[in-house]
Amino acid sequence: MLQSRVYLVYILALILLACNTHKQKIYTSECAPGIRFKKVGFVNLIDSLKYYDNQYVEVSGRYIEGKNISALVNDSTFKDHGNSHSFWVNFTQDCPLYLTGKHTGLFENEDGEYNKLNNRLMTVRGHLEVQKKGHKNAYSATINEISYLELY
Repeated sequence: MLQSRVYLVYILALILLACNTHKQKIYTSECAPGIRFKKVGFVNLIDSLKYYDNQYVEVSGRYIEGKNISALVNDSTFKDHGNSHSFWVNFTQDCPLYLTGKHTGLFENEDGEYNKLNNRLMTVRGHLEVQKKGHKNAYSATINEISYLELY
């Protein structure tokens, strides 16, 4: 009986490890040295855009990319993921992001493959601009000057 429980725990641990196929990676830039970021929950940020306008924020969500899409959406399955409840994420060459401890850029080859960002959980730090609403003004706001990105 005890031996079967040990095997069950071992199998569950292997299953959990197999589900986490992405390693945590942190990318930083030199765009915002010395700036303190306000850590804000996704829903709170959507609900209080005017309060956080032109401030440096840290927010987590699920990143969606595609043709003319660079959006951070709420990672909750029970929330609205439409553009009006999402943020445009403006990655620019003015703020290049590099893997911590290496000189590998966010969009560079790493281990022979490009980073797959679509549908990944991430935390970003950047400058929130409510007047800029991303592609075709379809988003709640834009997060510019991304200086920190953590992939999960």
